[in-house]
Amino acid sequence: MCYCGIVVYITGIWYNYLKFVKESEVARKKVETKVEDTKSQEYELVYILNPEMTDEVLETRINNINQFITGREGIVDAVDKWGKKKLAYPIKHFLEGNYVLTKFKMSPARCKELEANLRISEDVVRHLLIKVGN
Repeated sequence: MCYCGIVVYITGIWYNYLKFVKESEVARKKVETKVEDTKSQEYELVYILNPEMTDEVLETRINNINQFITGREGIVDAVDKWGKKKLAYPIKHFLEGNYVLTKFKMSPARCKELEANLRISEDVVRHLLIKVGN
């Protein structure tokens, strides 16, 4: 028997917050969460691109992001280009930016990879990824 804070392990049974849980139930819960990660969810991605980009470079950058989504088993539903708008405050020394809204479906595990890619991109000034629905 080991006393580690509130969780106690006694011969195959976890005792936590006045509830007995068998090891097999804990393992089953972990498997169920992995199955849920493979389902695709609906997302909305709003990102602001560098305002100094030409229209051709802007189009290629938007297509690259869409290809990234479709390349990772995602489905792009809609792409709305809101155009160049003034920012409320300077971000990375820019006073305006090209706003783009993308609606797509993708598994949650792949969205982390998308966010990491957007975070390191120099062309993306700011982004916001939101899960739509439940």
